[in-house]
Amino acid sequence: QVQLVESGGGLVQPGGSLRLSCEASGIAFTFYKMAWYRQAPGKQREAVATISNSGITNYVDSVKDRFTISRVDTKRTAFLQMNNLKPEDTAVYYCNAAFDDSCLGAKYEYWGQGTQVTVSS
Repeated sequence: QVQLVESGGGLVQPGGSLRLSCEASGIAFTFYKMAWYRQAPGKQREAVATISNSGITNYVDSVKDRFTISRVDTKRTAFLQMNNLKPEDTAVYYCNAAFDDSCLGAKYEYWGQGTQVTVSS
């Protein structure tokens, strides 16, 4: 049974910081690309940050230089360090794990349940 469990969300003031964690089970974590998505009320879900199985990272422009995605494969965990948070960062943040084996022609994708991040004074 595959599980992605997010934690670390909460209420913070503008300019504050939070660290989100995503612990995975039931998958060969080392082979998966990990990502953090977010969805605000009335808006589409967007990819915030991704990290490949080789450690290559990518960020949406709105969070670049403020957020940092990382992974510790031995702990089957991905992290999202969020600094200098802004009200527009308020959303439910979701962990995503994806694997595309072109050789085998197999694709796998899993989602966590989400964790609320609220940035407000």
